[in-house]
Amino acid sequence: MLLRPSVAKESLDSVERSDQIDRREDMGGANLKAETMALMDKRAAMETEMNSIVERLCNPGGPGLSGNLVDSEGFPREDIDIPAVRAQRRRLAELRNEHSEITDKINVNIQILHSVRPTSRASSAKDSGPQERSLPGEVASLSASMQTSGFTVTSRAMDMDSVTSIPFAMVDEITESSPAAEDGLQLGDQVVKFGNVEGGDNLLPRLAAEAQANQGQAVSVGVIRQGAKLDLSVTPRVWQGRGLLGCHFRLV
Repeated sequence: MLLRPSVAKESLDSVERSDQIDRREDMGGANLKAETMALMDKRAAMETEMNSIVERLCNPGGPGLSGNLVDSEGFPREDIDIPAVRAQRRRLAELRNEHSEITDKINVNIQILHSVRPTSRASSAKDSGPQERSLPGEVASLSASMQTSGFTVTSRAMDMDSVTSIPFAMVDEITESSPAAEDGLQLGDQVVKFGNVEGGDNLLPRLAAEAQANQGQAVSVGVIRQGAKLDLSVTPRVWQGRGLLGCHFRLV
């Protein structure tokens, strides 16, 4: 069956418009992917700086993240550089706030990238029905990159959902030879899961209750360390020190 010239022209115009839309979508996805990767690099650098600050503040004899800067008599401590400690704590607070903002932005971008659905494209002047095209390669490569940045990605045929691990606490003190240290926890680890605790309200009492309820039993612990998600197994138990873990969690 031959198409009338006007009909053929309309069909060709439709194909051209579809191609232009597809090109714009691909360019937009590439730009968003590049922006997200840059944000992830920036966040990783911030996490490295945060961990460095935590290590300096929590060195043996150090003031910790929230320890007193005065002695028992109320005088400034002479064993620490108080202005430097205050500056480091202030910088850590700034980094935490910015880290949270960047993480939110990354989450939004990832949701946009993974909500892309195939569009119909005409392959010729004759209507051959809608054809699906796969997700852009940039999204697939971003998924691989997220594995080293605290992200877990699950995919389906045409939809991809991202689940982001958000830290709710940080190990700011840990005692050598304690159960926590022996089982793999490290100073500066950002906790995203401790047994059945994965966020919410009343976190410190819930963490303590979870450890107490699982005394002598392995507890699944998820942490982010240097930007990488790690799964550990920690067993709360009695030892020569205080508590069942020998570490302190600070909410973030």
